[in-house]
Amino acid sequence: QVQLVESGGGLVQPGGSLRLSCSASGFSISPYPMSWFRQTSGRERTLVARITSHDSTYYTDSVKGRFTISRDNVKNTVYLQMNSLKPEDTAEYFCKVFRLDGDYWGQGTQVTVSS
Repeated sequence: QVQLVESGGGLVQPGGSLRLSCSASGFSISPYPMSWFRQTSGRERTLVARITSHDSTYYTDSVKGRFTISRDNVKNTVYLQMNSLKPEDTAEYFCKVFRLDGDYWGQGTQVTVSS
């Protein structure tokens, strides 16, 4: 059974840092690109960052230079290091994998940036 479980969210002050983790089970992440999305209330999920199986990365413009996506295929986990957090980064963050049998999402982890 394919499962993705996010963790690491929480409340942080502006300028602070968090590291999100996405732990996968039921499959190996190594051949797949992995992505982080985020969603605020009433809006669609938007892509934040993606990492390919060859470790090529993509970031949406608003997080470039502040967020870093990485993967550990041995631990079957994907990370999102978030630095210099801003209030506009407040959202629920989701991990996603696209496989030939469809998209799989985690349950999300809430990140709140506020003083």
